[in-house]
Amino acid sequence: QLQLVESGGGSVQPGGSLRLSCVASGFTVDRYAIGWFRQAPGKEREEVSCISSWGVIAQYLDSVKDRFTISRDNAKNTVYLQMNSLKPEDTGIYYCARDGVSRRSQCPRRSEYSYWGQGTQVTVSS
Repeated sequence: QLQLVESGGGSVQPGGSLRLSCVASGFTVDRYAIGWFRQAPGKEREEVSCISSWGVIAQYLDSVKDRFTISRDNAKNTVYLQMNSLKPEDTGIYYCARDGVSRRSQCPRRSEYSYWGQGTQVTVSS
């Protein structure tokens, strides 16, 4: 059964760090682009980062560049989002999602993500 399970969220002070994990089951994670999204209260869901199949490319939202790093551990079938220098505006529910098409060497459009996890809450507050 295809499943994405996020974990690693929590509450941190500004400037702190968290590492989110997206554990995949039912498919081989390196064959698909995986994206991380977030949704803050009252705001639309936005894509934070994406890693293409086989890690050919990685993309980031401008506001998280140089602070967040997406990576993949194929042995664990897991995609990570390392978040450093966290800011209050990073607060939200973070979701990982899988491309509906395999072997795409670029990040898909948002509408092309077909499978989503349940999300993990990240709160950045002093």
